[in-house]
Amino acid sequence: MPTIISIKKLSKTYASGLHALRNIDLDIRRGEIFALLGPNGAGKTTLISTICGIVRPSAGSVSVDGHDIVADYRAARSMIGLVPQELTTDAFESVWATVSFSRGLFGKSPNPAHIEKVLRDLSLWDKKDQRIRTLSGGMKRRLLIAKALSHEPRVLFLDEPTAGVDVNLRRDMWQLVRVLRDSGVTIILTTHYIEEAEEMADRVGVISNGEIILVENKAELMHKLGKKKLSLLLKQPLHHVPPALAGYQLKLSDDGNELIYTYDTQGERTGIVRLLDDLNQAGIRFKDLRTSESSLEDIFVNLVRDRQ
Repeated sequence: MPTIISIKKLSKTYASGLHALRNIDLDIRRGEIFALLGPNGAGKTTLISTICGIVRPSAGSVSVDGHDIVADYRAARSMIGLVPQELTTDAFESVWATVSFSRGLFGKSPNPAHIEKVLRDLSLWDKKDQRIRTLSGGMKRRLLIAKALSHEPRVLFLDEPTAGVDVNLRRDMWQLVRVLRDSGVTIILTTHYIEEAEEMADRVGVISNGEIILVENKAELMHKLGKKKLSLLLKQPLHHVPPALAGYQLKLSDDGNELIYTYDTQGERTGIVRLLDDLNQAGIRFKDLRTSESSLEDIFVNLVRDRQ
């Protein structure tokens, strides 16, 4: 898949001395959904702002479909739609007027049919003549997305797009994201709802302390770094794990009714058969068992913790 955003040796140091970005190399593929994950203060918003030309880099380069974001700013920026975290909208304009104006800012000729489609897709059509100040928070969030899509961008940045919105809006938004991706739009999102990244993303990047520490296809990441857990529901509660089973690093639930065994999904041998045999030898019987796998959140937390 060809690259649409190419980031080379990108760094940003603010006047305060804060090193927000450190020597970042990253290629984002055309038509993918790329999830950028990281704790607060990791550099996510600075990276997005730099790619969008809002923040000027201290070193390195960013190009969007071959256009340098500094040397060829207008061409690069015209390809990008940005949905920021903050609800920054002119309270006295109508929905139709502000979305149409956003299109004009990028030098696009009027296209009422496109504006209507965007508003309908975002369930804003019946609000088109309302003043922004009368909209609910969820509707204002939809409006930000409409403004970002007004000029038909090929790259869409969603910076915490579902923070503080209701479940229905979140579901509608991700349906729209899928439609946009299927039409060839590249989506880059940051989110605190890691289950969203797990459901939506094709690839995942993790940023910590201004550095990209990992970029991986989501499925491969979960296969390589994931763990599986075997939970054994015991017939009789235990007060402690017998010393003979210490090598398995079993965890005993607080009520003593469950033993949990964690093992590597990539290991040639999981040790389960040997564990079950050793449990039998120790006189420990169980009435049921179940397995579960690591979530993307588990992997993310462990990655960031290991880097601190």
